[in-house]
Amino acid sequence: MGDNEAPQGGISLKKPAVFMDRDGTINEQMGYINHITRFILLPGSAEAIRLLNSHGFLTIVVSNQSGVARGYFPIDLVHEVHRRLQQFLQQEGAVLDAILFCPHYPNGKVPEYSKTCACRKPRTGMIEEACRQFSIDMANSFVVGDRCTDMELAARAGLKGILVRTGYGLGDLEYVMPNFPYRPFHVADDLLDAAQWLVRRDRPGGPGRKKNHPAPVIRSLLFP
Repeated sequence: MGDNEAPQGGISLKKPAVFMDRDGTINEQMGYINHITRFILLPGSAEAIRLLNSHGFLTIVVSNQSGVARGYFPIDLVHEVHRRLQQFLQQEGAVLDAILFCPHYPNGKVPEYSKTCACRKPRTGMIEEACRQFSIDMANSFVVGDRCTDMELAARAGLKGILVRTGYGLGDLEYVMPNFPYRPFHVADDLLDAAQWLVRRDRPGGPGRKKNHPAPVIRSLLFP
């Protein structure tokens, strides 16, 4: 049986997912997080993820980290930032199911990562990878981010997009979105506002997260 197939008897075990951008959505938008001291969690982010955990949503980060390919920082720093993110969230009782990121950029300075790939948003490679790892109810899943490209990612993946006003959100909403072909399904003040709206809208059934939830999957996507 494939990961996204219903078990025998017709009862689906799929869960809806919230695919979250990182910079400007979960943590402060700094341009590039080129040092660990520049990683600052946005107010309400841990509460938002904890709320989604308790209502049965898979919580999955999908993040472009082209600074690796551009030579601005090593890939080890991205992993260090994600360990710090986990620590901050765990202190607040919140858990991410997976953290996926793309380190690529065409014509970058680091040959290993300088390429046109299938995972750089708005391409859908990271969402496709998440679907291989988890049984996801795509019809009831969402993308949350602060950029118009996150809304394009949602459209390409057949999902609904929520634009948050944090990070680049306000500027994209005012200056880019009027001429952009991909519209958000909903606009929220921040990640917590988005999570509260999702819970009110969908209220998926089932128990909340168990305390012994497994550690999240953290990886970059390296496509041939």
